[in-house]
Amino acid sequence: MKILALDLGKNNSVACSYDVETHKAEYRRLETTASAIRRLVRAMRPDRVVFEVGTPAGWVYDAVRPLVGSVEVANPTHEGWRWRNVKRKTDRLDALKLARLSAAGQLPTVYMPTKQVREHRALIAYRGKLVARRTRVKNTIRSLLHRQGLSAPSGPAGWTRKAREQLEQWARPLEQTDETTLWRGELYEELQSLARLEGQLGRVEDRLDSLSRMDARVRRLRTIPCVGPRTAELLVAVLDDPRRFSNGRQVASYVGLVPRQYQSGQSDRMGRITKQGHRQLRRMLVEVSWVALRYNPDLREVYRRTRRGSRTRSKIAIVAVARKLLVTAWAMLRDGTVWHSRLRQAAA
Repeated sequence: MKILALDLGKNNSVACSYDVETHKAEYRRLETTASAIRRLVRAMRPDRVVFEVGTPAGWVYDAVRPLVGSVEVANPTHEGWRWRNVKRKTDRLDALKLARLSAAGQLPTVYMPTKQVREHRALIAYRGKLVARRTRVKNTIRSLLHRQGLSAPSGPAGWTRKAREQLEQWARPLEQTDETTLWRGELYEELQSLARLEGQLGRVEDRLDSLSRMDARVRRLRTIPCVGPRTAELLVAVLDDPRRFSNGRQVASYVGLVPRQYQSGQSDRMGRITKQGHRQLRRMLVEVSWVALRYNPDLREVYRRTRRGSRTRSKIAIVAVARKLLVTAWAMLRDGTVWHSRLRQAAA
């Protein structure tokens, strides 16, 4: 069996052709382009191609998948891949390690979705970045007002039409300010940035909404009380094929909502959640879980049971709610069912 391991770089990459039977390794350097990688794969005719997940992983996977029988995408954040106490680390050694771990069946891998799903995920992530940029601009404006001894209403009230009209009255183009009113020019520029960001955000959300309207899975998840379009589309994009998970614990582990485990001898202790996996989905699930306490009686009951009346267990309880919400959404996607309340069924 021949394994071709690629250590992908931004401009150039290193390839290691590894023979599993003879343990012989040959190396080549190539450009990180689809054509160069395809030529190499056709020339070497490997049985398997291995590389790390990263920015170019998607198009590399699409380039080599039709040419070989097996493709493995390694997870470099997994403990089995981390370099510890090494004296020498090179691109060649990285590629060789990929090949050897793959040959031994010990390579930690990740699921590689289709290009359509990857593009959907990327657009959702882009929306998250736009929201973060908008928040930074708003915080800059508030800081600027505070520096001048001015105030604005807190929370959403600070961005109503009336509040913005006041901000626009204070703002001036930089060329119309003097040495004592430069802050008005800064405010003007920040308001321009805010308007541009909100325009971008609106167009992205319109496109996401149009995609969601055509997706029955998103509509199905939106039957859960407290789950809106943004949460539903992110759950669908991240979970993708629900049948790749065997049970709810695998789903929770994939998103990092399972506890760390410390076991040695007679000691077996559970710690905080691992926080591995998709960070954006994990954070959104926790945020939605707080809202669910108001609108979803079933999830509110999970929170009550887990909290046990103790304030110190509030965070533990909300994580339990997030995990329950995630597993329920996964089961609905797997079975093609809509939301139904267990409490209502029990009362009936």
